[in-house]
Amino acid sequence: MQLSIIIPLLNEEESLKELHDWIVTVMQSNHFLYEILFIDDGSSDESWNIISKLANTNPNVKGIRFFKNYGKSQALHAGFNAANGDVIITMDADLQDSPEEIPELYQLIKHEGYDLISGWKKKRYDSIISKNMPSKLFNWAARRTSGVKLHDFNCGLKAYKKEVIKNIKVSGEMHRYIPVLAKNAGFTKIGEKIVTHQARKYGKTKFGMERFINGFLDLITIWFVSKFGKRPMHFFGALGVLMFIIGFSFAIYLGVDKLFINKTGRLITDRPQFFISLIAMVIGTQLFLAGFIGEIIVRSKTNENRYNISEEVNLKKIQ
Repeated sequence: MQLSIIIPLLNEEESLKELHDWIVTVMQSNHFLYEILFIDDGSSDESWNIISKLANTNPNVKGIRFFKNYGKSQALHAGFNAANGDVIITMDADLQDSPEEIPELYQLIKHEGYDLISGWKKKRYDSIISKNMPSKLFNWAARRTSGVKLHDFNCGLKAYKKEVIKNIKVSGEMHRYIPVLAKNAGFTKIGEKIVTHQARKYGKTKFGMERFINGFLDLITIWFVSKFGKRPMHFFGALGVLMFIIGFSFAIYLGVDKLFINKTGRLITDRPQFFISLIAMVIGTQLFLAGFIGEIIVRSKTNENRYNISEEVNLKKIQ
């Protein structure tokens, strides 16, 4: 199979039929072998019923339905696990991403050797204050922190080589940083393509300003995990040893001063250096233990599901 198109969605009943027909038209005109994977992230409207009807009329349509809303990262994770195509396309269900971009994205992955191509919505139709400005700041911080030179990390329209999505794990709210996860997994040929951004036709956006706050927090997390996720002792242990040495040095200074220099001076416990020494050694010990416990967790952790699937259509069970 040439293409898997993964579409996570939440309450997009008005756009699904139109999006499906648009994708099918593009697929047929380019003679692609394809599958469309709709991942219903706990919709409360008629989205799943529409997906089921589409699957009944088009065997290339497949669906996964979550029991509740787990988030876009979990929806993509489920889609990645189910995808069979050589090239995987992700796009949003709100008709703001154009399926007309898919053939060129496919060519970039299949024939120009890219591991990942991220869409860049250079011209946007979103609110300047509530979305465009925060998005620019967010993308600047992501470039500086990750070293991945993309203009638009948060664009839902992306293309992946199959090996990429089978070797990364998307959890929490890390879908914004899939290019960073791919880079950390060893996939270095990452590019971007300017794509058409269309104004939302139906409904309203599911994202508010809080997503940018969460995005910055996730950015700190992914920076730490990429550098120290497999060796937490290198961070916490080193910091703990440094703090302990500082505290122990103050303790030696106080001891030498009291025993040999100012024997009749004030009590050690009346001096601020004593409390600095004590606190620094306690904090140093705690940081060292945090690193040690982190190492144990990393070596003993097991994989577990981060979502529960309610229904599936047109998906074969793996025995």
